[in-house]
Amino acid sequence: MSSEKTKILFVCMGNICRSPTAEGAFKSQVARHNVRDLFEIDSAGTHAYHINEQPDARSQSSAQKYGVDLSNQRARQVHESDFYYYDYILAMDQSNLDNLKLICPKEHQYKLSLMLDNIPNNNGKGVPDPYFEGRFDEVFAMLNRASDFLLQKLLKNT
Repeated sequence: MSSEKTKILFVCMGNICRSPTAEGAFKSQVARHNVRDLFEIDSAGTHAYHINEQPDARSQSSAQKYGVDLSNQRARQVHESDFYYYDYILAMDQSNLDNLKLICPKEHQYKLSLMLDNIPNNNGKGVPDPYFEGRFDEVFAMLNRASDFLLQKLLKNT
């Protein structure tokens, strides 16, 4: 990794549950390892359902239990420029990955992957959507673990 920051975008459907949780979990891992200056981190949604809204209160509550504050985040939709700007674009599930593949220019498809593929032996698995199921604590723990593996992998490449 050069002196330029590694830019990471986490993506789910509405950008109010899973992807802001992933953003917060990864930022907390980066802070814990004192490597904030190496990364630029954001999240977005494949759909425009919740533009400018804060993360779901239940996501914020689960993150708070781990000392992670999501309240400054605001939902936004993935934009074409994101494919050019970000180094890694991590989808929360196969459906969102498929949506990203449809709109991502061919030359940037290599940047797309599933978030949970960062956890050994989890390839192809998706993060469950807690919006209707209410599994917010489980989702935070899952994304926090995946964030730890992702950070270790990225730091090895420096």
